[in-house]
Amino acid sequence: MLSLMLVTPLIKSGGELIAKQMEYEKVQSLTAEADRALELIGRAIRMAGYRHAPAMSLDKRKKTSDVEYIHLQKGGGFQGSDSIFIKHELSSGVDLDCIGNVLTKDRTKHHLAYQGFLVDRQASAPKGERVNGGSLICQSLDRQGRIQNTTLMNGVNRLSIEEGPGLHGNGYKREEANRLFTVRVEMTDGKLMQREFERTFATRNLL
Repeated sequence: MLSLMLVTPLIKSGGELIAKQMEYEKVQSLTAEADRALELIGRAIRMAGYRHAPAMSLDKRKKTSDVEYIHLQKGGGFQGSDSIFIKHELSSGVDLDCIGNVLTKDRTKHHLAYQGFLVDRQASAPKGERVNGGSLICQSLDRQGRIQNTTLMNGVNRLSIEEGPGLHGNGYKREEANRLFTVRVEMTDGKLMQREFERTFATRNLL
């Protein structure tokens, strides 16, 4: 009995330590996934509307002036998630799409690369089964210029994107402002843990 009394607090403390360690590892995993999602979305936002100046003729400028280079769709995804779709030309360097493929001319349509981000229900989850959040889907163009969907990660409970006031710098007119987007990603382990991560990104090429 005395031995049991001495050992019980140690077992309890050990169990609490293990539980805290598991919670810490889950938080670290959710944070890493959120950082990855935000970085990919932010990189695309910064690239939106890029036009390769040396190759741009006057006729080409006129043809692309009415293109919607960035389109925000509100509330149509999993758990009311927002979606964002982006177009841009290729630069002289190495451009990557949202899944790491090198962007080449055959991965464009009308000379424009395309990237999209949306959240959908996990396609692999059995119907009726509780899922670990939704799946962040990346849209890009294949070598035939067709849109392809690729799952980047699971555990995304909601994606929220809000456009704020534009940045007006050094002599730019109001209509020439860079656009600001605040991106929030809510991650979940499918149980009790939920964490929200937020970053703000500005376009660089929509002047």
